[in-house]
Amino acid sequence: MVYLEIIAGTSDFYLERETAAAIGKFDGVHIGHRRLLEEILDRKRDGLAACVFTFDPAPAVFFGMSDGKELTTREEKRMLFERMGVDILIEFPMTAATAAMSPESFVKEVLAERMEARFVAAGSDLSFGAKGAGNAALLKSMAKSLEFEVKIIDKVCFQEREISSTYVREQVEAGNMAQVERLLGMPYPVAGKVVPGMHLGRTLGFPTVNLLPGENKLLPPNGVYFSRVCLQGKRYRAVSNVGYKPTVAEERILGVESYLYDFDREVYGEDAEVYLLAFRRPEKRFDSVEALKAQLAEDIAAGAQYAAD
Repeated sequence: MVYLEIIAGTSDFYLERETAAAIGKFDGVHIGHRRLLEEILDRKRDGLAACVFTFDPAPAVFFGMSDGKELTTREEKRMLFERMGVDILIEFPMTAATAAMSPESFVKEVLAERMEARFVAAGSDLSFGAKGAGNAALLKSMAKSLEFEVKIIDKVCFQEREISSTYVREQVEAGNMAQVERLLGMPYPVAGKVVPGMHLGRTLGFPTVNLLPGENKLLPPNGVYFSRVCLQGKRYRAVSNVGYKPTVAEERILGVESYLYDFDREVYGEDAEVYLLAFRRPEKRFDSVEALKAQLAEDIAAGAQYAAD
């Protein structure tokens, strides 16, 4: 795995190696984004460092046009970029000053000078600089004099619709995890650290692993999902509950609780990734612990059958 260099929280940096840069928000890192990333990863063979440039927070969040919910959190993006082989990630701070930078200054001072860009890949809907006035045409017009190549990537379509973070978001909110997987090129991930729960699952004979996602993470509808969990370098078949566990607690803390097949260890504090594969049933309140136990047994049996199919 390539070690990912992260530059965050500062606009005052200078890369001492020439780069192939991809510009975008990369929320979800869907297959449209992956098309961009393939371009810069291919340029590594020419000796260029693969560099991803994104704003933090995203412009829509900074200007109050978004609720801030993300398909992929900052930590999840870092994890995915590193696994894909990206060398450098720039999380450029979005502030009043950087938002006011002219498009021309951004191209010259940031891309050409600070990032040493020799190749730039971006989507056809690219916008940058003050009031989003910069676009693909401007980038191309400045490229020759600043000695870098530009490749503009058209939107990737699926079932006659352009793939976008908005499209993925709609499917997540609908709980259509199979469609989400098609759009992302991978199952929907939820990453975080394992935290102690109320130990009810262990008491009932179904020990579980509890994970609290980042507060800005967009989760699908509360309920039970067939899933896969990556923990301590291994993958486990699992059944996961997204929600507040209303049968056992009144606390309004949204989490992901997973029963892992063939696993029964305490792993508090460990990093874990839960991949939500398919929706099984909505979250519900049971009249008794016995009813809950019976339902858990049914869910676990159904999950085993799902994995076998």
